[in-house]
Amino acid sequence: MIFRATGIDGAYLIEPERLSDERGFFARTWCAEEFARRGLAADWSQCSASFNRRRGTLRGLHYQAPPHAEAKLVRCTRGRVFDAIVDLRPGSPTRNRWFAAELSADNGLTMYAPQGFAHGFQTLEDDSELFYQISAPFHAQAVRGLRWDDPTIAVPWPLPDPTISERDCALPLLETLPC
Repeated sequence: MIFRATGIDGAYLIEPERLSDERGFFARTWCAEEFARRGLAADWSQCSASFNRRRGTLRGLHYQAPPHAEAKLVRCTRGRVFDAIVDLRPGSPTRNRWFAAELSADNGLTMYAPQGFAHGFQTLEDDSELFYQISAPFHAQAVRGLRWDDPTIAVPWPLPDPTISERDCALPLLETLPC
């Protein structure tokens, strides 16, 4: 696996090293040793999937509040998405900065977001699916989010007029979050 720095402390875009031949390829998508060597979460509590029927669907920006903060390892297993993370960690030198990349079943890229990051994505194709490895169990009382169109963060979502849930539209702006 090739760990590419994102410019945000502790967050990585991970490229699998594919061993290819006439049959196709084989690649590791996660290795506890390599993650632990970099000081990254290497103990996953749950795995989840998100299937999205329509191009332009936008989900996020979501996170869990401490003490249930979660690291996420996200890859696209079908279709193509614009995947974004935002550093919300108090005291972080990269607080409030975002990073985004296109994840697809074809490119095999994986986004690693440490604890204290919000995560969201917009589908670039119909029938897109994401697979999540998550470091902490789901706690409904810890669910939080940040508005997808927050002007302070200004993530440049690629498609206009996204399909987005009422819940995500009602998420707070960054300026109203506690420090």
